[in-house]
Amino acid sequence: MNYFELFSFSPSFDVDTALLAHRYRDLQKAVHPDKFAHSTEQNKRLAVQRTAQINDGFQTLKNPVSRAEHLLALKGIELSHESTTVKDTPFLMQQMQWRESLEDIRDSAAPDDLIDELNQCFIDYSQSIISRLAILLESDQPQDWHQAADHIRKLKFMVKLQDELSRAEDALFDDE
Repeated sequence: MNYFELFSFSPSFDVDTALLAHRYRDLQKAVHPDKFAHSTEQNKRLAVQRTAQINDGFQTLKNPVSRAEHLLALKGIELSHESTTVKDTPFLMQQMQWRESLEDIRDSAAPDDLIDELNQCFIDYSQSIISRLAILLESDQPQDWHQAADHIRKLKFMVKLQDELSRAEDALFDDE
């Protein structure tokens, strides 16, 4: 299913999330299963299915990573169940440095400063990936789509790192 069509958007990485939320609410009102309470069983089932599609579409399009994956899937490149890893050596080296920094938080003399520094670093790096990804996804060249896939893999890693950082920060508060 093309979620961009469902929400009346042109397929694009850049989505107006406020408009997306507005269209989501409108679609949910139109097909909510309660509106079909006195209808046939088939119509009730269709309403539930349609509601699930709308929910899935909304979750997909509001999240930059899943939106990018959906765009690539529409172009014939499926990433959702793959196990391909990033082969970018500088990025892999940077990953190792970030992981070491995450491990250093607990023993740091100034863990809050290290958390803030890492958080900003993760945000900046993710934003640079997103900026490049937006350009690659707008291209009509298959080689650009494959580069976009690598950027999505990097972005997924950054999301995991951000989660790990949040857990490390929570662990500090738990220890206090």
